[in-house]
Amino acid sequence: MQQPNPLIRGTLVRRYKRFLADVALDSGGEMTVHCPNPGAMLGLTEPGIEVWLSKSDNPKRKLSHTWELAHVDGGLTGVNTMVANRIGEEAIGGGVVPELDGYANLRREVKYGKNSRVDLLLQGDDRPDCYVEIKNVHLMREAGLAEFPDSVTARGTKHLGELAAMVKAGHRAVMLYVVQRGDCDRFALAADIDPAYASAFADAKAQGVEAIAYGCALSVKEIVLNKALTLKM
Repeated sequence: MQQPNPLIRGTLVRRYKRFLADVALDSGGEMTVHCPNPGAMLGLTEPGIEVWLSKSDNPKRKLSHTWELAHVDGGLTGVNTMVANRIGEEAIGGGVVPELDGYANLRREVKYGKNSRVDLLLQGDDRPDCYVEIKNVHLMREAGLAEFPDSVTARGTKHLGELAAMVKAGHRAVMLYVVQRGDCDRFALAADIDPAYASAFADAKAQGVEAIAYGCALSVKEIVLNKALTLKM
């Protein structure tokens, strides 16, 4: 996935009200920007860290700039949860995810379950439909170990139950965890943060829901899914 060019560098002053952040620009001045991340963002909100922003040309936007990247732990981490689907879709379409290769058709945001839309529906001749839910991951509390979630996610728990229902109906269902970090080689669930999600995952897995996790290579120009992570769960 190509980054909006060029990204603008600054220093984080503070993140607040979940979707707002104040940033001191390298070019001078300070501005309030959109923070496209509803989670706790543990480890990513320390004042003084280097951040990278994109600028929108939409004149109707209240905040013209969006926080895209944070420089922490010696590397870049993607904070924009809205791009995880694009990263995953491009990787699947490019054959980077062998577990999801070989489907002729890919559809986005298809209605399923109870008032939900699956992120991707993969379809191919002579094989069950494959329902793919994509989750953005950026939490790392232990070196090399990516974790999800970083806050309670009732919506995520609901999706696990709906994926299990798809398996029961004869389809395939997969959780794809897109880790917007390049410094992880393992993935686990943060059960201490959201026990309900961890429990729902265990139930869904027992019913046949699959899980895969991939890390990314990040730069100020692009984010690319590039390596499978070992699941520790």
